[in-house]
Amino acid sequence: MPKRVDRIVLDNSDVIIKNWLKIVSENRQNDYTSSISDELFQSTNREFVNVIFDSLASGGGLTKELESFSERLVNLGWPLSYLTDGLQTFRRVTIDFVLSQHDQIDTDFFSVILDRVDTWVDPIINKLVNEYSGSWEHTVSLQRVALQELSAPLIPVMRNITIMPLIGTIDTERAKQIMENLLTGVIKHNAEVVLIDITGVPVVDTMVAHHIIQAAEAVRLIGAKCILVGIRPEIAQTIVNLGIDLGKFPTKSSLRKGFETALELTGRTIQREKKQETIVEDIMNQLTEG
Repeated sequence: MPKRVDRIVLDNSDVIIKNWLKIVSENRQNDYTSSISDELFQSTNREFVNVIFDSLASGGGLTKELESFSERLVNLGWPLSYLTDGLQTFRRVTIDFVLSQHDQIDTDFFSVILDRVDTWVDPIINKLVNEYSGSWEHTVSLQRVALQELSAPLIPVMRNITIMPLIGTIDTERAKQIMENLLTGVIKHNAEVVLIDITGVPVVDTMVAHHIIQAAEAVRLIGAKCILVGIRPEIAQTIVNLGIDLGKFPTKSSLRKGFETALELTGRTIQREKKQETIVEDIMNQLTEG
């Protein structure tokens, strides 16, 4: 009986394809493919249903052709639901066609049809979902790592001096990332001074201050110093009102002031050039004295 169902479907593939294309096109107005050009949509549908029948002709399952087609669509930005919805539509169209070829359908034959079509469609759907959900999870994992690195970057700006600009809220997970990046970066860049810039942190409460103090203390234990910069007036007032003690390491209102302090701590100073008028005057004085 299953072979009989296979033969009916394969011998009437043209009719089933026509019915499938009609339903998919009708559903297009209400789904995500409405923005795709008609030519691309129709050609993709024809290719899709053809690789489905190629799969059936070779015994069913996810063939290399169908897998390659699916991978190409997902890489081009087509959602996985286009594939799964298309397969579900193929299931309904195929069952309806097989049933329409018989005037009388008993329960056993109906069950055979359902089971046979399910053995074609379900493994393909399951395989696609498993593969692309795994690919999606891998992509999300990579993005999460990248975001974590960007959320607490340690930037070397001069020999022995690094800066960590922080933007946005700081929760426990991010505080852990800040700590790890600080300790790793201090060793990697041989930093003597680390500037932690909180200009972009909207709120500094007790928890945030506690995390910063912990990070600064950890840096101190491996031989470097922390300078907290970017303390705005409202942040300073909040810190005072909360009774938070930041006296263990220097604090500065701006990154510029913090950088000047960092230079002093590493035995360097900023030499400012004289104004042009002063230089000319000095030269004239020297000529006069000579």
